[in-house]
Amino acid sequence: MDPAVFLVLSLSCLLLLSLWRQHSARRKLPPGPTPLPIIGNILQMDLKDISKSFSNFSKVYGPVFTLYIGTKPTVVLHGYEAVKEALIDLGEEFAGRGSFPVAERMNKDLGGIFLSSGNRWKEMRRFSLMTLRNFGMGKRSIEDRVQEEARCLVEELRKTNASPCDPTFILGAAPCNVICSIIFQNRFEYTDQDFLTFLKLLNEGINILSSPWIQVCNNFPVLIDYFPGSHKTFMEDMTCIQNFISEKVKEHQQSLDMNNPRNFIDCFLIKMEQEKHNQQSEFTLENLKYTVGDLFAAGTETTSTTLRYGLLLLLKYPEVTARVQEEIEHVIGRHRSPCMQDRSRMPYTDAVIHEIQRFIDLVPTSLPRAVTRDVKFRNYLIPKGTTILTSLTSVLHDDKEFPNPESFDPGHFLDKSGNFKKSDYFMPFSTGKRICVGEGLARMELFLFLTTILQNFRLKPLVDPKDINITPVVNGFASVPPPYQLCLIPV
Repeated sequence: MDPAVFLVLSLSCLLLLSLWRQHSARRKLPPGPTPLPIIGNILQMDLKDISKSFSNFSKVYGPVFTLYIGTKPTVVLHGYEAVKEALIDLGEEFAGRGSFPVAERMNKDLGGIFLSSGNRWKEMRRFSLMTLRNFGMGKRSIEDRVQEEARCLVEELRKTNASPCDPTFILGAAPCNVICSIIFQNRFEYTDQDFLTFLKLLNEGINILSSPWIQVCNNFPVLIDYFPGSHKTFMEDMTCIQNFISEKVKEHQQSLDMNNPRNFIDCFLIKMEQEKHNQQSEFTLENLKYTVGDLFAAGTETTSTTLRYGLLLLLKYPEVTARVQEEIEHVIGRHRSPCMQDRSRMPYTDAVIHEIQRFIDLVPTSLPRAVTRDVKFRNYLIPKGTTILTSLTSVLHDDKEFPNPESFDPGHFLDKSGNFKKSDYFMPFSTGKRICVGEGLARMELFLFLTTILQNFRLKPLVDPKDINITPVVNGFASVPPPYQLCLIPV
């Protein structure tokens, strides 16, 4: 047979097989746009703003619909009711981790917390939560650490001498040092070159992960191995971070006291020793490295990006900033550090912080999940292992719960009397079984860092507030604010 004819026949067979598989799988799945062979629905999506694409699809196919990312189906949950029904009411069934090929190339064992599923995920999450609590998360001791770091942050900001500055790395250093104090039992000076390099790698990683190219790579993993691009930079950065963590682990192994754990790494190493005869133990050096990396990723970039975006919004809306500073003056004054007890007496400030998180919609679709078994959901059958994407945007920007959701308005979290108003739709940390491990710490840091900054400085923009751009520069994995500078005037 002529080679050209053979090639055409082979490609035709692959095409027909792809079409047959897609047709068979689609019969019981939720409805969705007709996918193209091989590439699925990728051409019908705006990779620069996936949330907008999801919103458009939901208007046609309803709150639960199916997209084909390449040849594999992905079920999308859009709107509060669908998200709640799946992630809370059927939490166990929707607690798997979906495919994340770019990250998986760096973590082939799927260790740690973020990429793991099943027993490994349960073990790592349970241990991490217990250990973080033992070292003070949610208690007064961790609040002391955050307050101390807030004071260091203020001193570093004073060194700008009210001159224009880009706050990116200073705001990244503060939450990173809090995590360092839990993981390593020590903080770093803001000028430490190794620390600055570490922060640069974390910051670059979140920007790359949010780019359209990474969305393409995640949809077509073959590109990761055979094509150049920013995914290569991401993997190089992550390798450097893992090497940094590995060196710290080695240092801890050499100085470990089994009877006196100093930090998270010590506790993990002690647990490893206790389970060394258990062949199925999840407590391995690889899992330690990945778990620590996950805690840094969750505890540094998410909080620092929210702080950075928050200051940009406060520059844009000086009337909001003035009201927050008035409340700080009234409740806290100038001569003591803010503490978490203050929050209950500062409803407007609390509302502003919630509105910052709601408005910026930091992680629009959260991390992909997967169903852990065949699930009947709203009369559809979702097979075990199917990837699930949750549109947190559709919940945080619900126009019935938050009138004019595209507007920045602290009133979304205030009742008619000016008291703080909770909302079940507030899900910036996701919800259900895989809600962010560090939610409590992040809430504490956002309140203490922002109030301490506003207690000590007046924010001065370099342009007229009406000309400040608050549109995210990328809106893939995370919503990243545009770069900006500001002047911090001591008060």
